[in-house]
Amino acid sequence: MELREIATAGLGGAVATAVDVSTLVLQVRHGTPIPLAAFIASTAGAVVCFTLNKYVAFRDPAKVTWRQLARFGVVAGMTAVLMAVLMQLVAVELHVPYVLGKLLCSAAVFLAWTYPAQRRLVFRAARRVVPSPSPS
Repeated sequence: MELREIATAGLGGAVATAVDVSTLVLQVRHGTPIPLAAFIASTAGAVVCFTLNKYVAFRDPAKVTWRQLARFGVVAGMTAVLMAVLMQLVAVELHVPYVLGKLLCSAAVFLAWTYPAQRRLVFRAARRVVPSPSPS
């Protein structure tokens, strides 16, 4: 795991989370149930996340392909489901304020699922291959 990569993926995730949280707050204020709002907001943040991760964190110069978008869609969809389940537990069942809950859940899901899955499944071709030392 490269420090620059995880730091920029984390920063991209923070920007995506800002979009996500803003969307969540607007939806909840307009009466959308928290788990559904969390799912929709997470999906909106995914668009920002993909763009920043592809070009900044993982420095993937390849053209966007349907296969890559499909892999990202699986990761983002699972992220949205995890967020909805965790938000139900944290915000609804444990009564943690939903914005604080969102931030806590986002950090947990990023570390446990999103970053590893994007690194291994979505942007794996973009990782540099370190050449083995040549025999002397």
